[in-house]
Amino acid sequence: MTAHPAARLLVIALLAAGAPAAGADFRSIAANGTILYDAPSARARRLFVVSQYTPVEVVVSIEGWAKVRDQAGELNWVERKALSELRTVVVTAATAGARQAPSEQAEIAFQASRGVALELVELASEGWVRVRHRDGQTGFMRASQLWGL
Repeated sequence: MTAHPAARLLVIALLAAGAPAAGADFRSIAANGTILYDAPSARARRLFVVSQYTPVEVVVSIEGWAKVRDQAGELNWVERKALSELRTVVVTAATAGARQAPSEQAEIAFQASRGVALELVELASEGWVRVRHRDGQTGFMRASQLWGL
């Protein structure tokens, strides 16, 4: 006896939901006022609204919906069209200094507080990440001070 195609799809989705973060698919919220739901349907319960540029990890994607994990580890559903290809990260340290070069000895270009979303420009060497602030300033931050990588 063979499994029903919908049952196979459900098993694949459940396995993907528990998969490790290696090769994680990070995106950002495309617009202010994006609603997160408790199920993949516009008729589902609306949980809360998220801000533009908030980074999320896509865990499962089905029929125009994505199950996403936020920085706190919460899992919710969002319409797939509400996600942007723009990669952002969020500062997790109380204050993080973006340096002009990937070195603790480099001058500080700017500082960002916990919760600030920054555009991911590139993964640099030895635990450094190049980021861009919304005001256009760029710098290198320690990956350990950011979420969304």
